[in-house]
Amino acid sequence: MSGLRLRGLRVDGPEGAIVRGLDLDVAPGECVAIVGESGAGKSMSARALLGLVPEGLSWSVDDLEIDGPSARSLTERQWRSLRGRRIALVSQDALVSLDPLRRVGAEVAEPVRIHEPAVRGDALADRVRDSLDRVSMSEPDERARQYPHELSGGLRQRALIASALSAKPAVLVTDEPTTALDATVQVRVLDLVRRIADDGVAVVFISHDLGAVARVADRVVVMHEGRVVETGVTAEVLASPRDPVTRELVAAVSHEPLGRAPRTDAPLFTARSVTKRFGERVAVDDVSFEVRRGRTLAVVGESGSGKTTLARLAVGVTAADAGALSFEGRPWTPDAARGSDRRRVQLVQQNPWGALDPRWSVGRTLTEAVAAGGVRRAERRRAVAALLEEVGLSPAFARRRPAQLSGGQRQRVAIARALAVSPDLLVLDEPVSALDASVRAKILDRLLALQSERDLAMIFVTHDLDIVAAIADDVIVMKDGRVVDSGTVSCVFAAPRHPFTRELLAAAGVRPPGA
Repeated sequence: MSGLRLRGLRVDGPEGAIVRGLDLDVAPGECVAIVGESGAGKSMSARALLGLVPEGLSWSVDDLEIDGPSARSLTERQWRSLRGRRIALVSQDALVSLDPLRRVGAEVAEPVRIHEPAVRGDALADRVRDSLDRVSMSEPDERARQYPHELSGGLRQRALIASALSAKPAVLVTDEPTTALDATVQVRVLDLVRRIADDGVAVVFISHDLGAVARVADRVVVMHEGRVVETGVTAEVLASPRDPVTRELVAAVSHEPLGRAPRTDAPLFTARSVTKRFGERVAVDDVSFEVRRGRTLAVVGESGSGKTTLARLAVGVTAADAGALSFEGRPWTPDAARGSDRRRVQLVQQNPWGALDPRWSVGRTLTEAVAAGGVRRAERRRAVAALLEEVGLSPAFARRRPAQLSGGQRQRVAIARALAVSPDLLVLDEPVSALDASVRAKILDRLLALQSERDLAMIFVTHDLDIVAAIADDVIVMKDGRVVDSGTVSCVFAAPRHPFTRELLAAAGVRPPGA
């Protein structure tokens, strides 16, 4: 058959097998999902399908057919002619995948220029615009002229999807394609992926989100420690999982709302009428909120609504153009954030790939962090091991470098680093977006336990309203830089005032806490 046929994929690294004999068939018009915990081998399998296994690892296949011809023994030059035309990849990290020196329109046009050189001028511009439209990119002509760093994380991911689709590949491999997208855009992108499959494309859908898998995939393959432990029709596997790993993943999706943090009357962090502009664009417009000790404020909204900019203001990375920020009643500015209080407010970024120094081992990264937190030299190794265990990683991970970690593992290291200095306020920008369901639930549980133990305040930026319902006390909903709804989570979810909030809740199918 055409489409994709894989037999006996094996990937080996210095510490052993990463993928152990994966078989996969995806017919034209079919979407097959690969799921599993972080480190199960999902992303490595995706890269192998495009001949992109990192240096230092060995890999082999018994057979690999992509859109008909065998790709078992291709040279790198042959792989380059294949990628983008017969098979394309949408990775989970758009910031790394997109060229920071190239405009979005040029990025989307690149596969067409390479594989369809006859498409030029207005026809090429139309193809770019159509590709951006298909992924629900607002103002596609303006976005095409922007650089990746000028877009939010969600908009960057949509630009990457548009680029992958532009040359009309026969096989599309998507590695966590909706990780950084808000609920309404997630639904549109998932429906788009489904339509792409319905149009005859063979789609491999790699995800930790079983809700997304249920919406888009015909069949599902469950991996654990590099092996396939269960496979079958998606609805049947999710309804009646046979393997313990699958049962744990399914159970984690139904994670009950977590315990609420204790209330307190003392505001720790305050924003009053804060505005931030980038040129003519107003990213944050007259925003006010308070964060109290022992409580979590969720910031939700579509990609490009100003959520990440607000997080950067809270950490002190950038200064407000108008309004005022205060920490314990004192002005909070970039200068203050670099002063004696710098350890009291910590950021966990959305992008774990850009957050960790690729040259440093995990142990060195965390050792530097615990040293900054005042841990004595003799106790640092033990403190690093304890941090790793707190976020669900073995102390043996201290020897690894970021390139040897999965996306979820990198994000857990980033969370551990932020916790190392015992902050009073933790600002988390999509902190669990790269994690599978079971690990996500464990991290959220751990964050709430730490909050209770340390009276920790949290600003939690997310597009996932299920997480808001589980972890947050208060919520602000942003649209186009402004707050359109605010209050306790239970009140906002039960009686949303703004049509946009109602749209978000409807798209996510979220019930209010306690419902």
